[in-house]
Amino acid sequence: MADNSFYSTGKRKTAVARVWLKPGSGNIQVNKKGLEDYFDGGEFSRAVVEKPLILTETQGKFDVMATLRGGGKNAQAEALRHGITRALTEADPELRIALKRAGLLTRDPRSKERKKYGKRGARASFQFSKR
Repeated sequence: MADNSFYSTGKRKTAVARVWLKPGSGNIQVNKKGLEDYFDGGEFSRAVVEKPLILTETQGKFDVMATLRGGGKNAQAEALRHGITRALTEADPELRIALKRAGLLTRDPRSKERKKYGKRGARASFQFSKR
């Protein structure tokens, strides 16, 4: 992209967001669609994605272009938030303190636990019968 754009990657569960941030009017584009179109007009997803921009008061200053892959819509929204946060710290290192205090820079380590052998799921067992 251009010289004045910032790139970062955000992750959550199996969702991966590749985010490009460049100075602009606050337009957010996800997989070549608008934010409302991609997340089906979900207010929750919009609030999650815009949180780092609102917190740092840079909502109308940057255009966001992102490609999302894997996971569900909720995990994708949180991966996008993580990517935007990391791109903002690259654009302006002074924003790091505020974003770190809000807990937005930390990658959420929670993911699905694997199924164990001899069990029905990760922890759920088959019904036990004594006799």
